Amino acid sequence: MENGGGGGGKSDVPADANEHCPGTQSEEAGKADACAGCPNQQICATAPKGPDPDLVGIVERMATVKHKILVLSGKGGVGKSTFSAQLSFALAEMECQVGLLDIDICGPSIPKMLGLEGQDIHQSNLGWSPVYVESNLGVMSIGFMLPNPDDAVIWRGPRKNGLIKQFLKDVDWGEIDYLVVDAPPGTSDEHISIVQYLQATGIDGAIIVTTPQQVSLIDVRKEINFCKKVGVPVLGVVENMSGLRQALSDFRFVKPSEGGEMDATEWALNYIKERAPELLTMIACSEVFDSSKGGAEKMCNEMGVPFLGKVPMDPQLCKAAEEGRSCFVDQKCGASAPALKSIVKKLIKNQD
Repeated sequence: MENGGGGGGKSDVPADANEHCPGTQSEEAGKADACAGCPNQQICATAPKGPDPDLVGIVERMATVKHKILVLSGKGGVGKSTFSAQLSFALAEMECQVGLLDIDICGPSIPKMLGLEGQDIHQSNLGWSPVYVESNLGVMSIGFMLPNPDDAVIWRGPRKNGLIKQFLKDVDWGEIDYLVVDAPPGTSDEHISIVQYLQATGIDGAIIVTTPQQVSLIDVRKEINFCKKVGVPVLGVVENMSGLRQALSDFRFVKPSEGGEMDATEWALNYIKERAPELLTMIACSEVFDSSKGGAEKMCNEMGVPFLGKVPMDPQLCKAAEEGRSCFVDQKCGASAPALKSIVKKLIKNQD
């Protein structure tokens, strides 16, 4: 809805704000009487206000970064961090200099997915040094700072904002082609902070990851609207877990019985090998989530944003993420790797 004029036409008044909104950069943001009941009240109250002296340092640090890409999701559990990790691996494989910044403060999974668990951050006279997977792929995450990986990070918004600012201001990425930022699900403090801090440096845009079913797409629509409100271009939407694709030879077969299930894998594979061996070279496909309403592609057409493609649910990709390795280095991820590579190439082409 249109703001009722209380914001005086200020550009920092959200479209869904209450009448007489003081603006998100006002010292009264989230605290004024007009803020009562506003859906943005808590975020505005904790977000940074006014000119930030550290922005100069962030601009200087980010001057050596050519492209900055946010990876977002409306809902958790859709494979956003897996996509961020494999996007970074793919860009590095293309001989780009890549940085991967994990700002999921409460759930940092990037160290695990890059095979960097147990690593520490080192400091030099130039700032914090990223932890390197390869010479052209560096990573930064709060996960490297936790004494115990099982420790819970129980922080309020201002402390999260402070760490994100420190990552942007103090990490010495050097001259890199891409900085991939893996954000937590939703549209909360971390998202507002990263956009505010990076806006002056130029954000290429955001990739939004979803699954095909409506319960995920509902939240992705909110994420797209968030990007539009804060002026971040949507580079495209990726439909992850778009049906199960797996070699028939990798399936486990069970035979139901009154006493439970009995493993019949060996029998079934031998039977297929004897009667129809050509089936063992085929990929079995199955719809896991209901996509009868058109999935992400239809939503993109309706909302006027690019659709980057579909990535099938591939157990081998899940294994690669668990083991902290690239899905592109061998032929194991035959179902997912080509789809991911196609999306990355489309992304690169659109930026050229």
